[in-house]
Amino acid sequence: METKSFEENLRKLEEIVRSLENKEITLEDAVKNYTTGLELSKSCYDILNANEKLVVEKMTESGLVAFASDKE
Repeated sequence: METKSFEENLRKLEEIVRSLENKEITLEDAVKNYTTGLELSKSCYDILNANEKLVVEKMTESGLVAFASDKE
């Protein structure tokens, strides 16, 4: 399976949301789009998570302070 960029996944996810908002969509298509949307959402999350780790790693290597925790 071809790996798509965050932006491509997000655009496709936005298209799916618009299609799900259409009251004329069949149940079968809605379920298919919903399932695809979940996969795209997970892919976007994974890409963001990996890039956050990379940024924190680069900041640490450079001696910069890591992001503050929300729990402080």
